[in-house]
Amino acid sequence: MIWREEAEMADNRLIVALDFHAAEDVMELVEKLGDSVSFYKVGMELFYSDGQNVIPYLKSKGKNIFLDLKLHDIPNTAAEGLCSLMFQGADILNVHASGGYTMMKTAAERLHALADAKGIRCPKLIAVTILTSISEADWAGLGMQCTIREQVVRLAVLAREAGMDGVVASPQEAAAIREACGPDFMIVTPGVRPAGASVDDQSRIATPASALQSGATHLVVGRPIRAAENPKAAAENIIKEMETVK
Repeated sequence: MIWREEAEMADNRLIVALDFHAAEDVMELVEKLGDSVSFYKVGMELFYSDGQNVIPYLKSKGKNIFLDLKLHDIPNTAAEGLCSLMFQGADILNVHASGGYTMMKTAAERLHALADAKGIRCPKLIAVTILTSISEADWAGLGMQCTIREQVVRLAVLAREAGMDGVVASPQEAAAIREACGPDFMIVTPGVRPAGASVDDQSRIATPASALQSGATHLVVGRPIRAAENPKAAAENIIKEMETVK
C-alpha cells in the first residue's frame, strides 16, 4: 500500500475535496476533521492559488494527497508536467484519458522511470474518463454517438492498457469498469452524495455505500463534508456507511 498509516478511525477510501482558494481555509477544515480523515484532494482552484503552502502543510500533517490537475496535452508535455508534479509529494496524480493511449503510456513510462532513477516512490497515476458533471444532454450536445457508459468503459480499458493504475469515473459506471478492467484497477469516484444531500453541480451520483458496492476503490466527497454544520461528524457518518462495505 502507498498510503501512510493513520488513526483507526481514518478510512483511506474517503478522499475529502479541498475546494478552497486559501491555505487558511484548508487548515481550518483539516484541523476540524483531525484523525477522522487521512486523504485530501487538491484541485486546480486551490493548487493554482496557494499550492505552495497547502501541499507542505498537508504533508506535515501526515496526510495523503490526490493532486487533481487533470493534465491533457501532447504526450511529451503531459509526461514532463507529471514528472515535475511528482516532486510535490502527491500520492495520486492524474491526466485526461481523452488525451489518448500514446499520451497516457508516455506519461506512465516516464513517471516510473524518473521515480526509479531518483529512488523515490512513484505516485499512482489515474486517468479521468468523463466528468461527473456531464449529463446526457451535455453528451448529446457534443455530438457523441455512443452512450456515456460505453465511452467511460472504452477509456478505462484504454487507460489500463496504457499502464495507468486506475481511472476517475462516476459511481454509475464503476461496476462496468470493474468488470472490464479486473479487480486490481483503481476506480476513484466523485459525485458521491450521502442520502438527502444536495446534488449541486453533479449529474451522475451515488451514495457512499452504493458506490463501493459497484466497485469503487476511493470516494471523493467535498461539499457534504465541507458545508456541514459539523464537518467531522459528517465525515465520520460517511466513513461508518463505507465500513458496511468491505
